[in-house]
Amino acid sequence: MKMVKSLILGSAAALVAVGGAQAADLPVKAKAVEYVKICSLYGPGFYYIPGTDTCIKLGGYLRADVVVNSNSDHTGNTSGAGGANNRFTNGYTWRSREDLNIDTRTATEYGVVRTFFDATFSWTSDTYAGQGNGATVYSPIGAVQAPNNANSGAVAGGTVGVYYAFIQFAGFTMGKAVSQFSAPWANYPGNNFDGLVGGGGTITGVNQFTYTAQFGNGVSLSLSAQDQTAYYQAGVNNILAGGAYGTSDYAGTIAPDLVAMLRVDQAWGLFQASFAAHDNHAAYYGGTELTGHPDDKWGWAGQLALSIKNIPTGPGDTINVQGVYTNGATRYNIQDLAGSAGANTVYGGTGLPGAYQSVGIGVAPDSVFGAIGGVNTGQQLVTTWGFRGAYVHNWNPYWNTSIYGAYAGITYNDTAKTLLCGVGGVGGSVRTTLNALGGAITTCNPDYNIAQIGTQTQWTPVKNLTFTADLTYTHLDQKYAGTVSAPSAAIGKPAALYELKDQNTVTLLLRAQRNW
Repeated sequence: MKMVKSLILGSAAALVAVGGAQAADLPVKAKAVEYVKICSLYGPGFYYIPGTDTCIKLGGYLRADVVVNSNSDHTGNTSGAGGANNRFTNGYTWRSREDLNIDTRTATEYGVVRTFFDATFSWTSDTYAGQGNGATVYSPIGAVQAPNNANSGAVAGGTVGVYYAFIQFAGFTMGKAVSQFSAPWANYPGNNFDGLVGGGGTITGVNQFTYTAQFGNGVSLSLSAQDQTAYYQAGVNNILAGGAYGTSDYAGTIAPDLVAMLRVDQAWGLFQASFAAHDNHAAYYGGTELTGHPDDKWGWAGQLALSIKNIPTGPGDTINVQGVYTNGATRYNIQDLAGSAGANTVYGGTGLPGAYQSVGIGVAPDSVFGAIGGVNTGQQLVTTWGFRGAYVHNWNPYWNTSIYGAYAGITYNDTAKTLLCGVGGVGGSVRTTLNALGGAITTCNPDYNIAQIGTQTQWTPVKNLTFTADLTYTHLDQKYAGTVSAPSAAIGKPAALYELKDQNTVTLLLRAQRNW
């Protein structure tokens, strides 16, 4: 019986195993394939993320730039090696870039929830800097240089940038987006050149918390608090810290910039009024708390912008103009991509006997402070005004040409001029620093103007593929006169006398771009 029982149990186990194998071999009904569905709620290019009610759109561009006569791929040649006009000045700077953006939207009972992310991956031909000993060192553009010429923070010799990363919900915008102060065309009323003065920019976005109210018929009002640190600090310059214009002496962050913007956007065009309040928060007069500090001073900026569409000269022709005035908020005029943010040093030729070359100087911080006669001055705010504009004409669906221009004026008050220039031709940080080695400034006035004019032609042979040539002329109208000592080993400039003189520069941007 025991053996019979074992045989019966063994047979049962075998039958179960065979049955399991046969069951595994039987065809099973496959799950229905969930195809990606088009989402027509938010325009072309959106698709539903499978299994959700969220729509997503991928976009971007691939761009190749060549900038002629500049060491920068965006700001022109008004400082550093670009402004040297010698063998350290690049004949060209080349950049290749891929942009990727991800746009998601979900309909909710509170309205659409939107997220937007935009990143760039760039590879830029770089430049060389002198070491003052007959040798040069490689100076990567857009990357932090580490010892032995390694690129810390770079990706295989290139750079990664996060332009936009924000959430929009129930009228709020939270994250990194273009400043509400900026006109819709930001830095580009009719150009691709990044370095125009005359208005707000932050084309790469700024951290902000914004509420926008829509009143209908294209009328909206935005109230915003935005980070000032990355793009809106032009300098709170401490004259006591040394240097011709002092040294920027910021304290820690204390208050964001406050922005209000009213916009009317209709079929005829657009009108916008913007206002920004900017807190200038400096550290100490000296190295410690015992030296005291200047009080905070709030600066401000106001801007008006106007766009007129479909003017009689042709279908799609446009005029974009804007004007701005600032006091202690310089970057809302001389935006972060314009000429090293308002620190211009351009060299040129001279006919003055005894002078080696000429130099034009223009510096525009938010404020300067120091001491006069042993008495601390507090912050002295710098005033600027400016405008920019363009006219764009479409010759046909494939060709268009624009003419554009920009202007900015920078003015220091009397106390600031005394800090920089002294009294009666004696003292002052500019005179003391730049008169070294026998220089003689005969007119000391830190005010200056910048004028720019340019033209751009674009050819779009097929949809989303555009070739551009953009020529820009810049004139630096500085108010100094006489001679100074302006050496710079990094760009090969010797310790010699330079005539203080207005300067002119020209750059040409050639671009190919494929949007997708």
